[in-house]
Amino acid sequence: MSDSELIAYLALQKVSQLGDILAKRLLLHFGSAKAVFEASESSWLRVQGFGTQMLKHLRAPDLFKMAENELRFIRANKIYCKGILCDDYPDRLRHCADGPVLLFQKGRITIRNQPVISIVGTRRITSRGISFCRELVNYLTAYNPIIVSGFAYGTDITAQIAAVDRNLQTIACLAHGFDQVYPRSHSTYMGAIMEHGGFLTDFWSTDNFERTNFLKRNRIIAGLSEATIVIESAAKGGSLVTADIANSYNREVFAVPGRVTDMMSEGCNNLIKTQQAHLLSSPEDIPVLLNWRSSKADAAKPELPFPSLDREEEKIYRYIGRCGSVFIDDIAIACDLPVHTTASKLLSLELKNLVRPLNGKFFELMNQ
Repeated sequence: MSDSELIAYLALQKVSQLGDILAKRLLLHFGSAKAVFEASESSWLRVQGFGTQMLKHLRAPDLFKMAENELRFIRANKIYCKGILCDDYPDRLRHCADGPVLLFQKGRITIRNQPVISIVGTRRITSRGISFCRELVNYLTAYNPIIVSGFAYGTDITAQIAAVDRNLQTIACLAHGFDQVYPRSHSTYMGAIMEHGGFLTDFWSTDNFERTNFLKRNRIIAGLSEATIVIESAAKGGSLVTADIANSYNREVFAVPGRVTDMMSEGCNNLIKTQQAHLLSSPEDIPVLLNWRSSKADAAKPELPFPSLDREEEKIYRYIGRCGSVFIDDIAIACDLPVHTTASKLLSLELKNLVRPLNGKFFELMNQ
């Protein structure tokens, strides 16, 4: 994109009361950002939703001065820009009515012919949520998905670190410009994410950081992905907003169920109860319901050492094989078994020299 076209895109972003939906209509109507500003007022008025009140905003004298200042920041910080009319703009996001007309990118993001999912949830993720999140990413590695999240505390950063650990591409969507890092403590993860994907935002360096930014950020998380997965959520939370946006885009939504008494499962349970999300009881549900195919998928399953395991033992054996060392309660929850049954099956596997106990009621396969 040329500097003159980028400046026009930036100016369009700053037109007061315009918004992404109407800005997108102008771009599609005139064919470029420069052409929008070069058009006559009568031409503008022929665009659906564009009234006379908008004319003065589109002619505001300081638009291009602000755009030129932001361009200097973009060039100084080696930020890559994707306009909605550009070939490399994410296709799924392009089809969202309120998708941003301009994205700012840092890192090595390449969205080609591979699945893209978002993983979101509470910032106060439990040990059960962490275990499931890691198991999910580990299992899906065979399908080489791109993992999208919001770089926030809890579920977001758990999913993105798990993606980095599995050498998967991950995209962190930010609620601010590239002049800052939030939360500041996550600056230690920026290098790894830049090496395995990168960061996207539609906020300028001059935009004030406000709580409402997270709502705008969430539309990018939902819009990039073919499916949104909610790991844990209280009755209210940003991840539920992301799920709602994903539903409005006609994307798939999954939620991990939990006990009715668990506060951090209330939001997920409500999504499932109101049929706003598929029940996600096992990582295997994702490729089945999304119709993913991978020749590596079968290889990702640990081979059974011999066929004499019963159904519950096999389920436990495969689960531990995917996760590594696992706490007994997490095994029980993931395999949908009572703890006493899980303990009995683990003992049976131990006697068959397939599983060994570790300190703190953790278990792993003998060959790990």
